Amino acid sequence: GGNVEASYGNYNAIVAKGVVTGPLSETIAASLAAGYNHRDGYVTNVVTGNKTNERDRWFVRGQMLFEPSTDFSVRLIADYSKINENCCAVINLARSSGASSPSLAVLPLLRADELAQTDPFADKVYTNKDSTNNIENWGLSGQIDYNVGILKLTSITSYRRTHAVTDQDSDFSSADLLGRNFQDLRINTFTQELRLSTDWDGPVNALLGGFYFNEKIDQDNGVQLGNQFRAYANNLIVGQSAGAFSVASVEAVLGAAQGNPALYTNRFFGTGQGLTENYRLKDEAYSIFGQLDWEIADRLTLTGGVSYTHDSKNFVTNVTSNDVFSNIVLNNPTLQAGVVNVLVSQGVGTLLGTTLVPTGFASATQIGQVATGAFGAAAQAGYNTVIVPRAQAGAVALTGLSALQFLPPFLNVPNALEDGRISGGKWTWTARLAADVSDNLNVYASYATGYKAASVNLSRDSKPDPQTFSTIQSNSTYSALRLANLKAGGRYALPENSTVYEFGIKGNWGVASANLAVFKQNIRGFQSNLFTGTGFLLANAGKQSAFGIEFEGMAKPTPELTLNVSMTYLDPKYDSFLVSGVGDLTGTRPAGTSQLSATFGAQWDKELGNGDHVIVRGDYHYEAAFQLVEGLPYLVGLCGTTCAIQAASNRKQEVNQVSASLTYAMSNGIELTVWGRNLLDKRTLLQIFDTPAQQGSISGYPSEPRTFGGSVRFRF
Repeated sequence: GGNVEASYGNYNAIVAKGVVTGPLSETIAASLAAGYNHRDGYVTNVVTGNKTNERDRWFVRGQMLFEPSTDFSVRLIADYSKINENCCAVINLARSSGASSPSLAVLPLLRADELAQTDPFADKVYTNKDSTNNIENWGLSGQIDYNVGILKLTSITSYRRTHAVTDQDSDFSSADLLGRNFQDLRINTFTQELRLSTDWDGPVNALLGGFYFNEKIDQDNGVQLGNQFRAYANNLIVGQSAGAFSVASVEAVLGAAQGNPALYTNRFFGTGQGLTENYRLKDEAYSIFGQLDWEIADRLTLTGGVSYTHDSKNFVTNVTSNDVFSNIVLNNPTLQAGVVNVLVSQGVGTLLGTTLVPTGFASATQIGQVATGAFGAAAQAGYNTVIVPRAQAGAVALTGLSALQFLPPFLNVPNALEDGRISGGKWTWTARLAADVSDNLNVYASYATGYKAASVNLSRDSKPDPQTFSTIQSNSTYSALRLANLKAGGRYALPENSTVYEFGIKGNWGVASANLAVFKQNIRGFQSNLFTGTGFLLANAGKQSAFGIEFEGMAKPTPELTLNVSMTYLDPKYDSFLVSGVGDLTGTRPAGTSQLSATFGAQWDKELGNGDHVIVRGDYHYEAAFQLVEGLPYLVGLCGTTCAIQAASNRKQEVNQVSASLTYAMSNGIELTVWGRNLLDKRTLLQIFDTPAQQGSISGYPSEPRTFGGSVRFRF
């Protein structure tokens, strides 16, 4: 048997898929499935004239089943899939936050129609090149089942390879700021599972097993500045200094401060400067597990389980920065003193309210006062950042330009203090008591602990932890590791440990069914992963807890009508999260979780006199307003932690989607369907984040618009 299906929808959407299955002999069966999915993009890139958010993918999957006897079977599966698409559209949501924003410097480089766009769902983007995704995925697996009396032995072996090549214009604007953000990712995964279980009518059944996991990741990245980044930086510097400085004059000042005015001439923010990156990781893990089901009384079953998991990760990085400006330490007191010296020699008359020599060089005493902060508390806070130029024309904050140093030298691993290895293991437990109150009703209560192994940060935001960073800065033995603009961060997120308590009721009365679960979950060391505008920050929360209620129900008021409902109430919070990517989040709600979500569905299936059926199906999905991210890290430097958290909170999303279909199913196996998804065309943002290279800008991914079409299916 099998089925074939073809559908056509708006945006020139074409989907074709089918499966055929059957016996090849008395002991061998096979199946073959394949599919093709194409759709034009629904978002126009106004700059390139092309469409994005398209679909262009296909797959094939084959299976063979060998059953030489009732006690022995072998199942083999092979699959291959390919994606080659322009995806995914990113829209600009804000170009400034707070009283002022350095990102305003990009405005003169943008198109007029881009600046005029205010509707985030206008389905227009302005990037000077299309984002591409070329992904190849294939795998093999084999399962062997062998029965010996009441014992069943199962072996499952699998291998999977993923190869993804992607590129995008990651400044997400018509300006050529980031000319390239390329990734070539290879993932190879091997797993082996063995299980021995019992199946008999006695009061006790058991399961014993082991699992092995081996994964290798090889990832090449490349980020390069575009041909307009220098102009963007120039606008930024001119704006901050009220016209007193430019890229060229900053090059001259910093060069002169180091004894050579021509040292940096035409070298800052050059086209093609950036990072070349390679990350390699090997993850090897194993677990042993067992479970015992004991029917301690009629209709009363006690289940106990135990598992031990051990995980070991080794990783190596090879990241190189040739971004000249990102290699300069702007808050170096020696350099600052030299800059003061140079500015005074150019005729600058005042520094921090203190009159310096109006012509020629500042005195050694005056330079020393700047370098040591001897101007007092107010000056101490600003001597490294504020220079008042000629005739009080404005101020340029040298260390304020650090936002442009987002591709600094990278401390590679392994090194003298970091060996690139992390491992650990944990025993976890589960217990469950279930009772059949009647033939239609079951109640249960359970307790379980969980463990998630440490994660490794394979991004350009991977930095030494605070303790290692402190050792590098304070111990001369490791002075070779003191790279320019090196900061503390995190290479890892340490393991999570969780406990879950759950109580539930399950009922099935034929014409109606209902499942209700109430649970409480606590996670210590919750692994948070936040995009910072340049990479990803892994951090552990002290504790996260969640209380939840889930309900699923079905009712058939008549044989032709079926009603469904599912609802989830979820109330999570960070009980303790002192050091996140945006500061202290203690007491706040984790992002990405709606407090209340629900889906209501109905189906009317009317059989006609000739055996055909008319089937009407509709559903409504709702998610109460929720925050997409905990905060926007770029804004911390502009307006502080509270502002960065509030900016994310102001962009909560509510989901309201209606979908429906009408099917005429003939008795000969042919089905004709018209369908529509998101019929009310309610659009939302799927995610928001700091726009790379534009401090103060916010970008986001829009959801899909209304789609509709028709399908033909034949079952045989």
